[in-house]
Amino acid sequence: MNEDPTRALADRPRPQARKRIELPAPGDGTPARPDLRTLIGAYVSLTKPRIVELLLITTIPAMLVAARMEYDGLPSLTAVLATLIGGALAAGSANAINCYIDRDIDQLMARTSRRPLAKHQIPPRNALVFGLVIGAIAVLGMGLLVNWLAALLTFGAIVYYDVVYTIWLKRTTPYNTVWGGACGAAPVLIGWAAVTGHMSWMAWVLFAVVFLWQPPHFYVLAMKFKDDYAAAGIPMLPVVAPARRVAIESVVYGWAMLAVSLVAVPLGATWLYGAVAVVAGGLFVWECHKLLGRVNRGEDPKPMRLFHWSTSYLTLLFLTLAVDSFLM
Repeated sequence: MNEDPTRALADRPRPQARKRIELPAPGDGTPARPDLRTLIGAYVSLTKPRIVELLLITTIPAMLVAARMEYDGLPSLTAVLATLIGGALAAGSANAINCYIDRDIDQLMARTSRRPLAKHQIPPRNALVFGLVIGAIAVLGMGLLVNWLAALLTFGAIVYYDVVYTIWLKRTTPYNTVWGGACGAAPVLIGWAAVTGHMSWMAWVLFAVVFLWQPPHFYVLAMKFKDDYAAAGIPMLPVVAPARRVAIESVVYGWAMLAVSLVAVPLGATWLYGAVAVVAGGLFVWECHKLLGRVNRGEDPKPMRLFHWSTSYLTLLFLTLAVDSFLM
């Protein structure tokens, strides 16, 4: 019987957190407080702005397509601004709470060791309160300024990311990235609901595209930082499975993503979107196959090539969708 790789990882002794180095305090021996600029930067860093930007890239096109298909017009400026601000605050809230929950393992990983809580720039309690407050503002603002379906989806995304993914899935299963992808794809549904107040097949197709895009995107990132995740005891698939299996799954998800993206065409997307979906999606799948080829040949898998292209793919596809909404 094959040994369960997740259990094998769990049975390893957990490494001890790095010992915090106390620097000598200036003057009277009282620890120096960070200046206001440094403190503000630390709180902004808690929200993981680069991730927030990527999430919002899918929101506006979804709103434009929803308004075009439902009302043959444009979404109101109030709805767009409220959704973008609310979405940014909600994503920032989820990320800040994630930093609070993961502060123990962030100190063990080189990639995350510079986060504010790992560097002890902010007290953990303050980070948690900050995350909860901006999350409450996001949900309440979405409900009052947009609609309560969008607010409910926003609340659900925060809870799913921090409770289901961060506390449960991330630390227990190598498929954490797959099932955790639901919260990363949620901005599509939130944007659609903000305009229409309900869901449609097109909304679910766009959700599925982002959902299927995420496993290859994060698998290769985990390949790059495999040693980090192993040191922290996190059973990411590249930690507990051979590189060939990771590459094969990336190919499978890449093809599924490409196929689902084309379903948007018979639902109302135009030839422009279809052409970009075929070309950009085809290049994405090609990069997945190239990753598999390098692994099969025993070469350096160079996972960041696929990672960077995956980000470009999602941006290009949804920018095209935004332009395409004016041609429908």
